[in-house]
Amino acid sequence: MGNEDVGVAMYLGVDLGTSSVKVVAVDERQRVAAQSSAALNIKRPEPLWSEQDPEDWWRATVTAIRTLPAEIRQAVRSIGLSGQMHGAVLLDPSDRVLRPAILWNDGRSGAESSELERREPRSREITGNLAMPGFTAPKLLWVKRHEPETFARTRTVLLPKDYIRLRLTGEKISDMSDAAGTLWLDVRRRVWSDAMLDATHLKRSHMPGLVEGTEAAGQLRTEIASLLGMDPVNVAGGAGDNAASAVGTGVVASGQAFLSLGTSGVLFVVTDEFRPAPEQAAHAFCHAVPQTWHQMSVMLSAASAVDWAIQITGMSDVHAALQAAESRGLGPETPIFLPYLSGERTPHNDPFARGVFFGLTSTTTGADLIVSVLAGVALGLADGLDTLAHAGSNIEAISLVGGAARFDYWALLIASTLNRPLLRHSGGEIGAAFGAASLGRAAVTHEDPVALFTGPPVDRIVAPDHSMVALLRERRATYISLYAQIKHLFRS
Repeated sequence: MGNEDVGVAMYLGVDLGTSSVKVVAVDERQRVAAQSSAALNIKRPEPLWSEQDPEDWWRATVTAIRTLPAEIRQAVRSIGLSGQMHGAVLLDPSDRVLRPAILWNDGRSGAESSELERREPRSREITGNLAMPGFTAPKLLWVKRHEPETFARTRTVLLPKDYIRLRLTGEKISDMSDAAGTLWLDVRRRVWSDAMLDATHLKRSHMPGLVEGTEAAGQLRTEIASLLGMDPVNVAGGAGDNAASAVGTGVVASGQAFLSLGTSGVLFVVTDEFRPAPEQAAHAFCHAVPQTWHQMSVMLSAASAVDWAIQITGMSDVHAALQAAESRGLGPETPIFLPYLSGERTPHNDPFARGVFFGLTSTTTGADLIVSVLAGVALGLADGLDTLAHAGSNIEAISLVGGAARFDYWALLIASTLNRPLLRHSGGEIGAAFGAASLGRAAVTHEDPVALFTGPPVDRIVAPDHSMVALLRERRATYISLYAQIKHLFRS
């Protein structure tokens, strides 16, 4: 930070991820002044289990913040929080953690997910989502069944980022976007649902208070402010990680959308009303912006499918693989790939679905397989786009974020498959932490969110290649037919 920045107000974003805590300080011109991170580990004591110790989150948060330059910390005027969604932090009446937090990617509560929908037949109507093990509510049914003493001692259930808020401020508060991922929220009305709570033997008294993501939700305790080298500033409601990424990308008005290409592939679109589509395994949540919602399609294997293909073809690294794929190109003889290496979420909700190469010949090369996988992921994303369109969303352009977004050829394949332009943003990799900082700013300045949350500038537009569009449309018909004809084989 140069001398010209001394005295400039800073806004701090804290993103509690699964693998690390990331923090970013953003100045009044929405420039990143400093950033830091601290690593986290996952514990898997049993098959399907995924847990973390909330105390590790706290230590990592303190470490990451204190790593920022002192002059930056002293200039912070507010904090925004973002975090991994759906986790269950159980506290006793003295706010002590009762057991390790059960994470979003924990799969132990499959039976309890079905039980929850039997207990409350209106579950999908109220929450806008299928009950799945990833959500928070089924985890509490599992705890009641398998750890009844822990359940009986539970006084409060918090989401991961809201546990950090408790440590920072002493307040038990969540925001609408994160709360919508619990299956306890009436998503249309943006209030806790007594019916869903009753189905898990809980009451509103077990839940944190609710605020919008742009509202203040506590103030740094004096001793914590001293520990962090900061003033006792306000902490905003914040957002779940996807909603925070949307804010950080400038996706806040109805019809705006982003595509995140990470391990999974997430297509997120803003809506001006609650539009659930649970039967096709799409998600409908509150956005971090007041009186705004979003829909989300999820495919479970995106960049992870490409990593797998690189491994089986013996390519040296992802850059070499993408270069070989671009040189080879997509053609009528390129095999078709079903990217269901871990089952699939949207639109099939099929945990038994499996990956398939179709159309192999003796002339198929390793580069052909890479092209096939890149195109297969793009075709899976097109399924998600259709699902959201059928649920009432009109998506014209899509911001592209995530680590895989930097590969030009893959972006071109996706743009051509979706037949939509893709917007690439400078600095878009900062994502959720940047969005959290923006939410923190809005909580103290009360600026209009749509005007404030513009995101980083667009540095490139990837337009569809019209010759590719026609070829991919033909391939998609085969792709859809192939899954429909062989899906029963996955269960035998």
